[in-house]
Amino acid sequence: MAEAWAPAADIEDTEDAYLLELELPGVDRDQITVEVADGELDVHGEVKEKEHTGAVRHRTRHIGQFDYRTILPPNSDTEHISANLTNGVLTVKVPKTGKGKAQHIEITG
Repeated sequence: MAEAWAPAADIEDTEDAYLLELELPGVDRDQITVEVADGELDVHGEVKEKEHTGAVRHRTRHIGQFDYRTILPPNSDTEHISANLTNGVLTVKVPKTGKGKAQHIEITG
């Protein structure tokens, strides 16, 4: 069995959310699972091999199981995560909460 591979990804830190974009060309949304548990976001699934009428002479595209995991920052609102698949790019939006923001502490004395 082939080892799982991780798709190419970008994580953008915007003012109100973290945006994770994963490249998954040719993958249907029913082949992708997005889960969050214990502060970790996990995107996994499978790219199935397409049927070919001729012999495949060269292959550089990944097939088989894929898995992408990342630890979410403490100010992530894991209750309101959304995911959208458009043109082979899966975008996972993780909203930010007010919790976990840096606070300035006044020094007295």
